[in-house]
Amino acid sequence: MKWMLTLVFAVLVSACTHKVQVETKEPITINLNVKVDHEIRVKVDKELDDLFSDDSELF
Repeated sequence: MKWMLTLVFAVLVSACTHKVQVETKEPITINLNVKVDHEIRVKVDKELDDLFSDDSELF
């Protein structure tokens, strides 16, 4: 009987889901400043490719 109560309790607890909902009267504005340096790396990679290419006669 004890294991059955435990099983029922486990089923009831696992069926519960938590929900958090936030509502505001005014819209929330989020300003993000993101610095992307991907373009700079691509330029460096291209310069290195040109430097180490077979036609450069570096080696």
